[in-house]
Amino acid sequence: MITVKFFGGAKKSFQKDSLQIPKNELTIDDLMVYLVENKPSETVNFDINNVLVAVNGIDSSALNKNFTKIKDGDIISIIPVIHGGSFRRCSFIISNSHVELFHIKKDHKFNVNFLDELRKKFPTILLQGIDSHFILGKSHSKKILSISLNSKKNNSMLSKKLETEILMRFACSTQITQAIDIAGIKQGINFTIVAMGKKSELDQLYKFLTPFLDNELFNKKSTAYLKKQFSISKSQLNSTLSNSSLEDILVEKAAILI
Repeated sequence: MITVKFFGGAKKSFQKDSLQIPKNELTIDDLMVYLVENKPSETVNFDINNVLVAVNGIDSSALNKNFTKIKDGDIISIIPVIHGGSFRRCSFIISNSHVELFHIKKDHKFNVNFLDELRKKFPTILLQGIDSHFILGKSHSKKILSISLNSKKNNSMLSKKLETEILMRFACSTQITQAIDIAGIKQGINFTIVAMGKKSELDQLYKFLTPFLDNELFNKKSTAYLKKQFSISKSQLNSTLSNSSLEDILVEKAAILI
């Protein structure tokens, strides 16, 4: 049995001061996955990227960081850390995979070559660049990425590479060249980097990208842009019995690509 103690804002995420976990021989990475998946759905977000984790009173950064092993009887302390002046981070977990979205400044002269260089620097992280107009928000991103990961799991991908599959799903296109043209990185236009890998690796990527990040996580013009891009009418939106009708239509389009 492992005891997890929550401090500060983490208490609000789990509505309690501590939690008993009937698991043994976990790593801190495994624990974060477990906590995110078992957090009450109606509570405030649990930001795994901005917490200090201590094992029996010792900061995990002084041990083996996220690879630190936790055993039966250990007491884990979760302490939220507020970084002054830091950028908000958009991260989540899908099928045990850590995912983070990085919105790059509009005025930075980046293009697809930047993404290629980034892949060389971080070879163990899956990276894809998406025109920010094609991302409505966190929920939309999670659903599209879930479709992509499921297609890989079921051997039904549209492409040989998962990063290309992700681009095609956001673009709602079965053609790779068309997807690149529609939703790929274009110089002088806001784009978002979708990154998937271990949390410790994403933390390193965040530090590297910080000088290039925009405070706005998502493009405010995405709704109008996507309605026009996919010719989605008001009647279509009204026929969807949902509070997120545009998102639902886009996800459906992405899911049924053949």
